[in-house]
Amino acid sequence: MQDFDFIQARTIAEAISLAAGDEDAKFLGGGQTFLPALKQRLASPSKLISLRTIESMKGLTSEGGELVVGGGMPHAAVASSARTLFPALASLAGRIGDPAVRNRGTIGGSLANNDPAACYPAAVLACGATIVTDRREIAAMDYFQGIFTTALEHDEIITAVRFPVPGEANYQKFTQPASRFALAGVFVARFPDRVGVAVTGASGDGVFRWREAEARLTEEFEPSAVEELIVSPDSMIADIFGSKDYRAHLVPVLTARAVRAILSR
Repeated sequence: MQDFDFIQARTIAEAISLAAGDEDAKFLGGGQTFLPALKQRLASPSKLISLRTIESMKGLTSEGGELVVGGGMPHAAVASSARTLFPALASLAGRIGDPAVRNRGTIGGSLANNDPAACYPAAVLACGATIVTDRREIAAMDYFQGIFTTALEHDEIITAVRFPVPGEANYQKFTQPASRFALAGVFVARFPDRVGVAVTGASGDGVFRWREAEARLTEEFEPSAVEELIVSPDSMIADIFGSKDYRAHLVPVLTARAVRAILSR
């Protein structure tokens, strides 16, 4: 059994203070990713600082065309609270893992971990969302820096995520049967002046914007605009659930499905 301190922080300031000067201290949101890593001895923290009861990191508000989601919001809460304000995000959150994962895991924890198959990064990148921390704001394009890597400092906490709400959006996910992560997932967000397309689960480099599809769909928002596009398999993930070629094939298929779903409303 590993030896570490477990501390329940009451405020963001207290959590930051507890981690100060200790690079082995770790923040804990819902723990749905970190605790399995701890059990497998892939992580050895000196202390775990729980953020679960910090009320200022919870809640969901609509401000000037943006949806502001607290970093401590569990997936299930996002699924229920965003249903009217941002249905596509609510649908995405409602399909993460299973009920136990959705009730414990948080949007801030998911984004801080940046698993290459996580769902939220696709919505964040396609919408051009802003990651708000205890000390700064980080644009989506600057935040994701490869698998399990982000722009966060080791003692930085995601306090909220600001989503520009698109006029229309849809998330299509091909589920990996064992973990319920995305074998491939595509989020399409349609704004008045642009279309955002982001892909998760498929690339070994992590979530990415599919710029060719964005350009095509901005010109003509039809499934046919992307159905014949070819995604290179070179950087795709290969595992027992799908080859590189299979994941590359899924990307345009899921993108076309998302467009079709938006047009069918």
